[in-house]
Amino acid sequence: MTKPVMQSSATAATTPLSAPDNPVRWGMLVLLFLVTVINFVDRQALSIASPVLREQFHLTATDYGRIVAGFTFGMLIGEFPMGWLTDRFGVRRILPLAVLWWSAGNAMHALARSTWQFASLRFWLGTGECANYSGGMKVVSQWFKPKERAFATGIFNGGATIGSILAPPLLVWITHSLGWQMTFVLPSSLGLIWVLAWRIYYRDPAPADRFEDDQEAPSNASLLVRPEVWGLMLLRALAGPVSQFYIFWLPDYLSRERGFTLTSIGMFAWIPFLFADFGSISGGWFSGFLIRRGWTVAAARHLSMWLGAGLCVTGFVVTSARSAGGAIAFICVVLFGHYALSANMFARISDLLPGPAVSRVTGLTGIAQGLSGFGFPLLTGWLVDHGGYTPVFALTALMPAAGVLALFALTSRSEPRPSESGPSRAADGKLNDV
Repeated sequence: MTKPVMQSSATAATTPLSAPDNPVRWGMLVLLFLVTVINFVDRQALSIASPVLREQFHLTATDYGRIVAGFTFGMLIGEFPMGWLTDRFGVRRILPLAVLWWSAGNAMHALARSTWQFASLRFWLGTGECANYSGGMKVVSQWFKPKERAFATGIFNGGATIGSILAPPLLVWITHSLGWQMTFVLPSSLGLIWVLAWRIYYRDPAPADRFEDDQEAPSNASLLVRPEVWGLMLLRALAGPVSQFYIFWLPDYLSRERGFTLTSIGMFAWIPFLFADFGSISGGWFSGFLIRRGWTVAAARHLSMWLGAGLCVTGFVVTSARSAGGAIAFICVVLFGHYALSANMFARISDLLPGPAVSRVTGLTGIAQGLSGFGFPLLTGWLVDHGGYTPVFALTALMPAAGVLALFALTSRSEPRPSESGPSRAADGKLNDV
């Protein structure tokens, strides 16, 4: 029987690695996946309806950018409070309350008639939806071993792409059949069903099932002086707006630059997000595979993120593609890479920070994304109105690599020794479990 690997203070975890694998955790992961699907169906309702809304309410690209910025500003404001509440009161209580809150905000979009009304309701939606990742990472850090966390994160984060796959055909059909108002109202009802399932099924892990440490929770002030926290914040600030750009602006790009009708958007806009789902799961699996092969956790995560960032560079050639099919193919490559990076980015939080701080640090990284995400839609709207989509695609091609570089620079000196951060070998030569 091998002994568990003791992690250093740099990883801030004393995980009971000998704990048995409770199959209940996979059911909880399925629920996290489903709520993330709902999150992104609700989130994408605006982008699917945007061609209709822009025509009916005479909205410019700048107006639309302000509406999108309302959502990111809401996430900015809500991220840390939601993370603090989750760490303080537990994910079983806080996550369903957040789902009810954002579902109500999404349904209220049916009453909006102006730029600022839509922007205000997007703000409401954002303050609730940010709890999805704070809660999800809390569950992953408590129920999954370090070598499994990127894969588990990739699965529940894959709900974002499945939601983005389902949203175009589903919401286009609703818009055509029932009107744009129902595009917001009907998906919101899914949140109510999910809350009932969560309250019935979810439970906090017993001590024998926990993989999260029981260290004393660090103060907020102490978190803000840790370089790894700033590295994670910078990475999410630079990479986060990329996925938001594709989610919120892809239908508009296909409509205005590639001549797609609303029906065509429903038929084809989901395809890149299918590849994003493959990237999310593959990226999480790949880093876990490297760890099982003897790589340190840090090296496995960084290589996976660098490869993902490299694929994002394909964004440079999207607008120069000769056909709409070619443009969609390049976008598929970008989103595959981006979501492979993202799965490892979120797993890195539980690698580097103690369990009682995971939700708060996830919230801090969300604040960083909210700051950049608030400004980026405004910049996108201005650039599209004055110069087209080419400079925006160029920016999004480089931002993920810049974020990975920032994380690497701020964590490389504080990483634990290889024997402390990943699998080690026991006296019999076998890899210890992590």
